[in-house]
Amino acid sequence: MDSHRPETLARGAEPARPGTLHARSIIGGISVPPTPGRVVRFGRAGRPEVDLPVTEGDLRVSRRHGELTYREGRWWLRNTGQQLVRLPRGRMMHSSMDPIPLDTGYTPLFVRGSGYREHLVELFVTDHGERGLGARREDDTLAPKRWPLDDDERLLLVVLGRHYLLYEECPRPLSYRQAAMELTYLCGEGVWGERRIERKVGAVRRRIERGGDFPYPVLREDDGAGPSDHNLLHNLLRGLVESTTLVPPDLELLDGDLDD
Repeated sequence: MDSHRPETLARGAEPARPGTLHARSIIGGISVPPTPGRVVRFGRAGRPEVDLPVTEGDLRVSRRHGELTYREGRWWLRNTGQQLVRLPRGRMMHSSMDPIPLDTGYTPLFVRGSGYREHLVELFVTDHGERGLGARREDDTLAPKRWPLDDDERLLLVVLGRHYLLYEECPRPLSYRQAAMELTYLCGEGVWGERRIERKVGAVRRRIERGGDFPYPVLREDDGAGPSDHNLLHNLLRGLVESTTLVPPDLELLDGDLDD
């Protein structure tokens, strides 16, 4: 079960000096100490023109699409490309905008590409607050509880929860009808239908409810009271993303021939 476990900064980064920048794309990764004046560039070009390649062949992505500069004790992001860069909660960044500072912790960026594609760039800045943790800095991180999913369940939940994994503001699930249409495109006619989606989602919800410790209700009470099924699905997707059971690199499962 749960054979698809992508490498991701959503679950944290290796221990490092406070202020260290960790960056990852589908085809590369880099960790850079907080050195004043240091610049980290990302885009379509290869090394040494950029420090982090984002894509190998999408011509909508600029050769040097963005850069991160360490100054004034923080990493600052600037869009240097022709396409927009999208930040969490739907915030768009154009090349004409002033650089913005990164918060510590995890920040996913989405670089607009060809067709419907958005290329993920994961960033993680080591927290300066770790200076005061003393001996505990070397202790193992207490990871959040994650719930096992098989490959079909993960694909289905990524389709239903795409807007959550894109860190959009006020995300909502796709309808079962919309999900069935997308899964038919990805997997072929007759593999997925609304009834099968309903059964799969129900099975995941019941398994999670039996396991306990999930932060939100995912099943209705016996008398039918409580949130609607749509809101329960929202709770399920929200909890799976917050626990990093589902992470932005899972969106790679949706990379069919979307550029056509």
